Amino acid sequence: MRLRLRRGQRAGEHEKEATTKAFVSTCPATDEIIWSGPPASAAEVEAEVAAARAALAGWRATLVEVRFAVVRAYGEVLSVRPEALAELIARETGKPLWECRQEVAAMIGKVELSIIAQAERAGERRAAMPFGESILRHRPHGVTAVLGPYNFPGHLPNGHIVPALLAGNVIVFKPSELTPAVGAAMADAWNEAGLPDGVFHLVQGARETGEALVGSEIDRLLFTGSAATGRHFRRLFADRPEVILALELGGNNPLIAWHGDVAEVAAIFVQSAYATSGQRCSCARRLILPDGPFGAAVVKAVAALIDQLPIGAWNETPEPYLGPLVSARAAEGARAQVDRLIALGADVIRPLAPVAGRNPAFVQPALLDVTGIDSQATPDEEIFAPVLRVRRVADVDAAIRHANATRFGLSAGLVTVDDALWQRFLVEARAGVVNCNRPTTGAAGSTPFGGLDESGNHRPSAYYAADYCACPVASFEAPTADGNRATSGDRPRV
Repeated sequence: MRLRLRRGQRAGEHEKEATTKAFVSTCPATDEIIWSGPPASAAEVEAEVAAARAALAGWRATLVEVRFAVVRAYGEVLSVRPEALAELIARETGKPLWECRQEVAAMIGKVELSIIAQAERAGERRAAMPFGESILRHRPHGVTAVLGPYNFPGHLPNGHIVPALLAGNVIVFKPSELTPAVGAAMADAWNEAGLPDGVFHLVQGARETGEALVGSEIDRLLFTGSAATGRHFRRLFADRPEVILALELGGNNPLIAWHGDVAEVAAIFVQSAYATSGQRCSCARRLILPDGPFGAAVVKAVAALIDQLPIGAWNETPEPYLGPLVSARAAEGARAQVDRLIALGADVIRPLAPVAGRNPAFVQPALLDVTGIDSQATPDEEIFAPVLRVRRVADVDAAIRHANATRFGLSAGLVTVDDALWQRFLVEARAGVVNCNRPTTGAAGSTPFGGLDESGNHRPSAYYAADYCACPVASFEAPTADGNRATSGDRPRV
């Protein structure tokens, strides 16, 4: 067995205990059970971390070209049966199949992008010096814990795992407890690709398993998830500076529209706010418009588009644009956040309503006008659901001020025909992804991805993941010790 995996079942004398402790994942659209198995105990997590550390020396010493070959083999495994993985992601998350196919394609594309990034940002550099050479090398940090999210259960942890393995790290991966089947499929793909024994470890479980993993003897923690959990990790690791912490968190993202064709502007807003049923960290949450005819026309056009968005299960024909939220509990939490805004005075243009004939995880996209609520009183929080809040302002200064009035800083956008306004916004917007005349959810895999403040800890992921996966080592090297003494006496040269 090449990989140490937590399987879905245990046999023998522990079978009864495993059944008692088992947790399941279900399809949000149909309530079908997708995966069932026991969570890893604290002792089991500790054993997996220890086994990963035992494998570190061998993987770290493996030639980088060999590591490239293994990672490419993993990409080839994914390429052989992409439809099966896409269907698994769709069943476990509820996302439409067309979107899950895009996710699998992004996972495959991550391989070559990460190899290029590894060579460019974490490769070896040599410069001739009078005495010999100045050399920059990179080495792995060691045992890497990866905590995966549920919204992109393949693509997002894949974006941590692939560059970490290329750099020579070993992995202990805990998928979201809502998407364990996708995590198990990824582990199987690494196994089939020929990754050496002990280099990748899978632990399944919920909060208790995650706590055991982050509390163990790890060297790095790579996490994609909520800002609240990110704050917890910052506090938890305050006294563990030896652990590299890379946080990819959420955002209360603003999108300003100041000029443009109303229909085109509305389409950008709908794609920004409602893609993945609002379950993307880069989704627009706040729509900022001029208070006047243009702003009113845009709101009307967005509302009309909402009414046309097809909602359905992942495998329905015609294909839906929106699936359910990941669970009925997630929908209930989003409705509670919307109810608080309504209690503060928000005007409901479109409610976050249940979908007739569907289970409670399905919701209609919401559009709320919060212009009448004092901005200081409006909760600065991410609603991880298809909810867009509209605020109308008097001028551009107010628009930019409101856009930046958040403790988050992941993505921001501007729709305009005025290049001077775009240049100003590009400088003043406080976000890691800033788009012009495009949805806030758009980001190229060949560029960094990450945010400021509550949206992360300034360790951009995507192309720049190579940076936090390897430690730079600078060296002065000479073929001999000759020339290190002054010609007279023992005084060192300066």
